[in-house]
Amino acid sequence: MCSSRIFGEVKTSKQYTVGSRQSCPCLLQSAYCQLISMKNWLKIVAVVLLVYVHIGGLLFETPRLNILNETIRALYFHVPMWFGMVLLYLLSVYYAIKYLRNPLHDYDTKSVAYANVGTAFGILGMITGMLWANYTWGSPWHGDPKQKGAAIALLVYFAYFVLRGSLNNEEQRARLSSIYNIFAFATMIPLIFIIPRLDDSMHPGSGGNPGFNAYDLDSRMRLIFYPAVIAWFLIGLWIVSLRVRYKTIEEKILESEL
Repeated sequence: MCSSRIFGEVKTSKQYTVGSRQSCPCLLQSAYCQLISMKNWLKIVAVVLLVYVHIGGLLFETPRLNILNETIRALYFHVPMWFGMVLLYLLSVYYAIKYLRNPLHDYDTKSVAYANVGTAFGILGMITGMLWANYTWGSPWHGDPKQKGAAIALLVYFAYFVLRGSLNNEEQRARLSSIYNIFAFATMIPLIFIIPRLDDSMHPGSGGNPGFNAYDLDSRMRLIFYPAVIAWFLIGLWIVSLRVRYKTIEEKILESEL
């Protein structure tokens, strides 16, 4: 009965809208009503852009630059993942601040979900960066200030999850982790974007070395790079929406069993 309403009547009934928890007569409908947080057309755009980025990033012609050569293709994957990480962490902090101002459980759930996916993007960015360094610098880990800063920033966020796992009281966990989240983001920015610029570094854009934009990159690379940033960010939002959906359904199932 309930599932037939979800997949049948929900398409025509206006009462099953996002946020209208009271209008949903059953458990799964209530979850369905609240969890449509990302439009279908955005998901299609994300997939199309990501396919385009992978095809263009691997097959399209790139400028021939000394030392970099074909490794410049990492620009399409490594850098957009870091951009996505920073944006997702920023949204995590946004919901952490909203929770501190108005302690709603939904804010804490979204803040944690954004932090989780942002950390996953950070790990992927670290791995792709090490692959690039292996072919450009001769070893995957060179002890470069940029690498050290990125690793420390990830450890700071690992500690965020350890903090959440060490507290049993739900309100205390949400409040303390929200405060920690703000300081974690404030720590990450100088570790990644400021401190590496003050020390000797071989990484582009750090230690006096020019960034990628300073090289003669033709417009063809920008036609792939900018869509890559958008694509990875949209994929991150999609994954967050799935995690929030899963968490909400899990909590409602637990509530129904009590």
